[in-house]
Amino acid sequence: MVEVNNHLMHVYSEGDGEKTFVFLAGGGTSSPLLDFKPLYCLLSDENRIAVVEKAGYGFSEITDSNRDIHTILHETREALQQAKIEGPYILVPLSMSGVETLYWAQTYPEEVEAIIGLDMAVPSVYEEMDIPMPLIRLGEFIAKTGLIRWLPMLDGSDLMNNKVLKEEDKALYEIVFYRRTLTKNMLNEVKEIKENARVVERGDKPEVPMLLFVSNGEDTGFDSKLWTELQQDFAKIYDQEIIKLDASHYIHHTEFKKIAEEMDEFIERMSSRD
Repeated sequence: MVEVNNHLMHVYSEGDGEKTFVFLAGGGTSSPLLDFKPLYCLLSDENRIAVVEKAGYGFSEITDSNRDIHTILHETREALQQAKIEGPYILVPLSMSGVETLYWAQTYPEEVEAIIGLDMAVPSVYEEMDIPMPLIRLGEFIAKTGLIRWLPMLDGSDLMNNKVLKEEDKALYEIVFYRRTLTKNMLNEVKEIKENARVVERGDKPEVPMLLFVSNGEDTGFDSKLWTELQQDFAKIYDQEIIKLDASHYIHHTEFKKIAEEMDEFIERMSSRD
């Protein structure tokens, strides 16, 4: 736990190696620490991994801090510095954190060694997306009132059926899920995301190597075909590697072994070019 912007943030790390992977959660992920575990446990033998839990996520405090892209990135960077996890970093964003990651590479390119996107949302997604705020506010009400405990939202999920997670992990995830679903910070992130994406769109193209894993578009809350087309267009414009997976949005819950193998090969190719 580290203090950032007058509130506590949780940064988890394990492993030791030349490369440092920083995992950044998708919007509304209750427990980034456990959500990414199937993947990062395959990488930490030879690398250092870090999971930053943003304000209102996981074990980090719920705050009143702004959710504009500048504040979010400042808090992430400061949390890593306070935790004494030094760059340069290989950033591994899921979904909505793709916007923060691209902004990081634009603003502090010396800190970003590479980007490995886990079905990351590219800025053009938010130009097209119609965000259902009434439905999101209903979800917030259900979470705040405790009614969420009566909904079987975790039963049958790929993460909870994952054999990598121990029983104590699953029990902990359930506890965190009920405490960190659609928090104030998560809601405010959604309100700001279109403007945050526009900030990135106006910036320069980041000159960093990228490896982009792309889902089949299912469970993105978006038209599946359009989602994959926007990802492919982004990869083409940025001249970056793309790997398509026949899996739904949380690809690291089911395809973690393949993703870890491809990540290792990507890092080897980067090292050979150096």
